[in-house]
Amino acid sequence: MLLPLLLLAALGATAAAAAPAPATTAEPLSALGRMPVREITIFKDGHAFVLHEGEVPTDAAGHVPLDYLPAPVLGTFWPYSADKAVRLTSVTASARRTLVERTALTLRDLVEANPGARIEIPEPDGKGGIRALSAQIIGIPARTSEELEATNPPGSPPALPQEGEVVLLKTPEGDLVWPLNRLQTATFKGEYRRTVAEEEFRNRLTLHLDWAGKPAARTARVGMMYLQKGVRWIPGYKVVLDGKSRADLTLQATLLNEMTDLQGVTANLVIGVPTFTFKDTVDPMALQQTLARLSQYFQTDSQAAGALSNAIMTQAARATEVRRERPVEGGDLGPEVAGSGQNEDLFLFTVKNVSLKRGERMVVPVSEYALKYRDVFTLEVPFGPPAELRRSVNTSQQAELERLLNAPRVMHVARIGNTGKHPLTTAPALIVAGERVLGQGMMTYTSAGGEVDLGITAAPDVKVKKSEKETGRAPRALTHNGDAFARVDLQGTLTLTNYRAEPAEVEVTRYVLGHVDEADHNGKAEMLNAFEDGSGLAVPAQPYWWGWYSWPSWWSQVNGRGRFTWTVTIEPGKSVDLGYRWHYFWR
Repeated sequence: MLLPLLLLAALGATAAAAAPAPATTAEPLSALGRMPVREITIFKDGHAFVLHEGEVPTDAAGHVPLDYLPAPVLGTFWPYSADKAVRLTSVTASARRTLVERTALTLRDLVEANPGARIEIPEPDGKGGIRALSAQIIGIPARTSEELEATNPPGSPPALPQEGEVVLLKTPEGDLVWPLNRLQTATFKGEYRRTVAEEEFRNRLTLHLDWAGKPAARTARVGMMYLQKGVRWIPGYKVVLDGKSRADLTLQATLLNEMTDLQGVTANLVIGVPTFTFKDTVDPMALQQTLARLSQYFQTDSQAAGALSNAIMTQAARATEVRRERPVEGGDLGPEVAGSGQNEDLFLFTVKNVSLKRGERMVVPVSEYALKYRDVFTLEVPFGPPAELRRSVNTSQQAELERLLNAPRVMHVARIGNTGKHPLTTAPALIVAGERVLGQGMMTYTSAGGEVDLGITAAPDVKVKKSEKETGRAPRALTHNGDAFARVDLQGTLTLTNYRAEPAEVEVTRYVLGHVDEADHNGKAEMLNAFEDGSGLAVPAQPYWWGWYSWPSWWSQVNGRGRFTWTVTIEPGKSVDLGYRWHYFWR
């Protein structure tokens, strides 16, 4: 008998759960509180860790209803009570009926907002003329949410009131039903309301509090923290070179806010790449299935994905963003940088008193550095396909490849030593000498104590000329899997000439396909790991011309990739010839 009784009890409980709960009265919007943001930690990938805390009004039950519902990353939403005497028991997120009062914009809105008001409506008098109908507004009939909930099938979603298409008017002859679509004009006699209250569903967050048997206070100090995408910072450097050895760096941050209003908050700007395992999964407390759509600055699946992904936050270039002008509000002293600190692998810059409304942008000066640098010139010559393959492409492709391989350029870079306490982060860098702009480069992440090369421009005063020739062929020099391969020996020379007024330190790198033999002028010749070392290749794996050729299947079995490197100092007006030898196998 026990099992049937338990089954009947379970069925009874199920029926009770399936029965519609009594509909609650819609609360006015003014009854919902707003919890201010106190502190925000902003990452460069667009995520922000937000801390809300403040005194918020309570409702009649002693709970805290909030109008703001965040969309946190899964597992990062943590509410709390800041008052030790008050315990947070639970938090609910729901779509609740809320009474919102707005300015009446239509005649229907004015009629709905003024039950009991007296009006005059023009109507035909039956003799070809118009007479004024004097009446008192009774109201627009409507099916309330309570009625709909009681009459709809079980399991139906909550519904807003359904309003009719007629208005009831009290006249001396009786109650008049007037179609609203025939109500073109009306004259109000006396005072009338110019705002109308309408019900709508609003996402609401309710913090349930336990006051330990004491009467609930009118306000409660509560808070919540969560991780959400919608606020990011974009760093930028201005590098002033004095032409000797000093580089003055200024770091500024561009803040983009597409989440919530910030008023006088403390903002922590993070240098480093965090790991958020569930960053693409929204927490169920958000009452939505997908993350809110943000602007292109936050998208990772758009055309600008390469420039906006986490990769850019480390070492890649940005080039696809647009610029927008935003009005700047006056009367505020603005934010101030309060300091910086390090937390394990992440470095923080703290900016106080940040006020930024949702949708606004802000530029904030963050830090200044006085560092040492030296002028260095670099030359990188990529490899090309062997001569036997070049006949398989058309004339225009051959000409393009010749221009690429036979016109190497020496680049002028500023090698900056980071002697400061802060790491340098990946960011665009505007390079200035005195009052002249030299160009724009990319600052890459550099730890304190490290060095970074900041590219300035091509060096027209350091010329380079490349010449290469075949020095011999040895048939059947190698046998592999029963196949005989010929050895092709080559020799090359890179001639560098310094037309500057001061010595030039030049770092030269030459990549080849095949096997390296030797390099003069104390150069270094080495073979590379073709599977793991991407040197000499365009990102991500191969140069763009690689697919022009039908590479033999045996090519990588008997050939590899090599590199020659030199570091030379060339006196003014002098030249240096850098020679190198290598070979490859062919059949």
